[in-house]
Amino acid sequence: MNDTSLETIESLFAGHRSFFTTHQTKDIAFRTEQLRRFKNAILKYEQQITEALYADLHKSAEEAYLTEISIVLQEIDNHLKHLKYWAKPKKVSTPIHLLPSSSRIIYEPLGVALIIAPWNYPFQLLMNSLVGAISGGCCAMLKPSPYTPTVAKVMEDLIHETFDEAYISIVQGGREVNKALLEQRFDIIFFTGSPDLGKVVMKAASAHLTPVVLELGGKSPCIVDASANIDIAAKRIAWGKMINAGQTCIAPDYMFVHSSVKNELLQKIQKNITDWYGENPQESKYFPRIVNENAMKRLQKLLVDGKIVYGGKVDFTDKYISPTIIDEVQPDFPVMKEEIFGPILPVMTFEKIETVISYVNSHEKPLAFYYFGTNKSAKDVFLKTSSGGACINDTLMHITNHHLPFGGVGNSGLGKYHGRDSFLAFSNARAVVTTPTWLDLPVKYVPFRFFKWVKKIL
Repeated sequence: MNDTSLETIESLFAGHRSFFTTHQTKDIAFRTEQLRRFKNAILKYEQQITEALYADLHKSAEEAYLTEISIVLQEIDNHLKHLKYWAKPKKVSTPIHLLPSSSRIIYEPLGVALIIAPWNYPFQLLMNSLVGAISGGCCAMLKPSPYTPTVAKVMEDLIHETFDEAYISIVQGGREVNKALLEQRFDIIFFTGSPDLGKVVMKAASAHLTPVVLELGGKSPCIVDASANIDIAAKRIAWGKMINAGQTCIAPDYMFVHSSVKNELLQKIQKNITDWYGENPQESKYFPRIVNENAMKRLQKLLVDGKIVYGGKVDFTDKYISPTIIDEVQPDFPVMKEEIFGPILPVMTFEKIETVISYVNSHEKPLAFYYFGTNKSAKDVFLKTSSGGACINDTLMHITNHHLPFGGVGNSGLGKYHGRDSFLAFSNARAVVTTPTWLDLPVKYVPFRFFKWVKKIL
């Protein structure tokens, strides 16, 4: 696909501005209709989306549906069910010194949104954000990743067929296109990607004081304590790490395991991987591939240090890295210096949980945090640490509940979305005080009569 030209970007942006001034998007019935059209389009394109995800990332049809298509469909259904209530003005109490005024919050669209999505979940992460933009009453320009071109083309066709281009548009390209997009004065920028690129987006947005939602990442820890159910922990950690070949922003990035259960845990993680993908996962239709050669080279460098106790196979021709477990890892190893984004699980051992807490707190706040052990112990660990989201005795599952906000904290992100939080992300909560004219108390005017009494009320 050719990169979208600057002239086209500017033309589309002007079209969005013009469309937004018609105020059509502020009508709840309009938003609801667009969400229904969106859902029908996804159902129509489901097979093409599935085939595209397999072409770009070797995702099976089952994984494509579970981790991409179904999540967007569920999000749309949730917004269709609740949008009217979410968008309804909310009355709030009014303090005595403002009586007889009344107070309320009205939710208005921010305006024209820019949504930039990454390649690892190319359909879900672009389209799920779009649900929030539609629900919030915004116009939107979408920018998929060039690293998954087959999916990007299918999404382009879906968007062009479903929406008025002045309302929702999609552009294609790499860094130069991103640069051109970030020079436009959008009303909100929704970016999903790495912390380094998040800083670029935030810096560009600051030129126009444009609000941003940054869904980033980082090294999400997984702690397995002595009290953990090892059978369950092994299964859920293996699943969370190997889904999408580890190319998941909330995948367990590294594991701290208590010395008393380490050997048993590692053996059972290996057994689960073998049970699911066979002795040679490269032959399994269910094991995805690494996105491109550059990612392969980066991941290969992470295999140098430590003791590989399982896997370690690299095949550049097939863009394949086998499920790999590295033991005897030290904090200064390259694999502990950056987010892995691949099917590599580094393992460190601990005796006292305070050691783990100290390590986690000495690094950037992660997007996700996983603890396997008793609920009582988990409560103490969570009290002493911070992360965007977390699971106790599971991995990844917090992202599947649209009643929970999803997002990072600190270096792992800024802002939340999913469910009502997606609606709020693209809305301005506008404070309104309505004051009648039949009474106009003189106390607020110079020379501030009865000030002693006013002071007691305030």
